[in-house]
Formats: sequence, structure tokens, C-alpha cells
Amino acid sequence: MKQFKLTGGARIGRANATYPFANLYVDENILKIDASLAGSLIFQPQDIISIKPYTSIPLIGQGIKILHRVENYKQNVIFWTMKDPESVISQIKQTGFLEKANFPLTEKDHQIIRQQKQVGFPLKPFFPVVFILLWNILLLYDILPFFLQKRSGGPFGFGICVALGLLFLIALMTLVSGGFIKLILKEGRELEDVKKGILFILLISGIMFTTFLTLALS
Repeated sequence: MKQFKLTGGARIGRANATYPFANLYVDENILKIDASLAGSLIFQPQDIISIKPYTSIPLIGQGIKILHRVENYKQNVIFWTMKDPESVISQIKQTGFLEKANFPLTEKDHQIIRQQKQVGFPLKPFFPVVFILLWNILLLYDILPFFLQKRSGGPFGFGICVALGLLFLIALMTLVSGGFIKLILKEGRELEDVKKGILFILLISGIMFTTFLTLALS
């Protein structure tokens, strides 16, 4: 079975994962996009209406746009790549995936349909809601006293430090704790689905926490 794999970026609806936080996998039976925290999508040949070249900015904003029939997926699906989009489409065709667009569904296809209900945004709905609420409360802890002129210096202090420290801790717990992963990830999703994004968050939050803590203590 011929396969095609490519690392790039992806846009799923309004969520965007930049290079190299998305992977494209294609064989004759499935086309899959893993975009870490932005989500994951899986298609069978019968789901595809067309795959076309897409360009917003030459070289850095080009890729392939996938038009599909899967009702519970976002309609705007783009895979970003540094490669020529026409070349990417040609390599997808060589797998035989697009040739099966009019084939009748098999039992394996029905398995893919069941998988489609499990993919998408990888986190359980409650988690981002709770985190955003806590994040905003911690930012207001810094910003309100500043605008009410009850504190000198810049608008950010220990509130932003606690928020960034919390983000760093969540990313670290996701990488090392199986129980925590089960708590925040949807059923059927695994650490590998979000690992690239989590490592990036761990790095950025660690750097920003150190920077803001230094400023708060100075």
C-alpha cells in the first residue's frame, strides 16, 4: 500500500496550527490531518468533493484546500505546506486515495465513519472554559489595580506570573501524568495527538514566566 506523509501546518475552521505542528497522512483508504491542539480530522475517499491548491501568501501561505461532505467537521480545512501544492496533490493521487471516491462503502469505511465522531478538537469542553476563566481572573488581578492607580509600575505583576506558571504546570502534567491526560483529553485521543503543541506551550510559557517573574521582582 502506497503512503504519503508530510509535515506542515493546518487550518481547521478558525483554529490554525503553524508549521511544524500538523501532519498529513494519506493512503488508498484514508486521508488524515493531525494538527495537535487545533484538532484532528480523518477522511475516507467518499468524503472528498475536491482537493485544490490554495494560496493566501506565496511560499509561506500556501497549501491544499479540502472540500468535504463530513457534516460534523468544519468546512474550512487547509493543510499548509512549503512544497508546491500541485506537487502535493499529485502525490496524494499516486496513493490511489482519490480513485476510490465513487467506490461503495465497506466495513472498513464504516469504522472510519465511527472514528470521525471522535476526532476534532482534542480537549474535553470543560477544560478550556475553566482555564480561560482562571486566566482572566489572574490578569484582572494585575490590570484592575493598575488602571485604578492603586499600583505603580506596569500593568502586569504576580497575576500574570501565576497564570503563566499555571499554564506551564498544565503542559508539564499533560506530558508526565496519564491520569491528567485522561482528565483533559476526549475519549479516544492520546498524548501523541497533542504532544507537539504541548511541548511548544511548555517552552513558551516557561520563558515568559521567567521573564515576567524577573520583572515583577525587580
